[in-house]
Amino acid sequence: MITSPWIILIAVALYGLVHSWLASLQAKALARRKLGAPAERGYRLAYNLFAVISLLPVLALPVLLPDRRLYTILYPWVLLTLAGQGLAVLALLAALRQTGVWSFMGVEQLFRTAPEDEPRLVVGGLYRWVRHPIYTAGLAFIWLLPVMTANLLALNIGLTAYIVIGAYFEERKLLRELGPPYAEYQRRTPMLVPGFPPKGRRS
Repeated sequence: MITSPWIILIAVALYGLVHSWLASLQAKALARRKLGAPAERGYRLAYNLFAVISLLPVLALPVLLPDRRLYTILYPWVLLTLAGQGLAVLALLAALRQTGVWSFMGVEQLFRTAPEDEPRLVVGGLYRWVRHPIYTAGLAFIWLLPVMTANLLALNIGLTAYIVIGAYFEERKLLRELGPPYAEYQRRTPMLVPGFPPKGRRS
């Protein structure tokens, strides 16, 4: 019998496969060929909406499936985890502001009439410390949950693997789009954890 944590891990893996393909250049090119200019402008917004809606059933699984508690962080230490989650939310909002909230969501592209600008490399602010501060903030938030169950642990492991693998494939796409400047940025800036790995050993 497949246990609840394994069901959650399988669900996250299926989610990751679908969304990694939809985020690929091949999927975007296919949509462009089939739908033309509207696909070009609306792809990111449609992708984000689909990503959020399809994630909801995955997030519901830890609540709906049989579960057991692993630990609870008690007062006063729980204040540290809650403060860490608050900082993670602030970092997420700051990173979104740097990249442009409406552009990140895909709303700006929907109303764009001129050809899309060349991809822009952001290296200041939080992007000075890690290449993917949005992912870093998300990971910090889920791993600082003050209550951990077997189902939540499986969800966190699955989402962490999805984020790390997704970041790897996203960077391959960025290298093709931005070339040597992004390769140099990779060399000097960690992917997800500030200061790790040390200089000279980065991906």
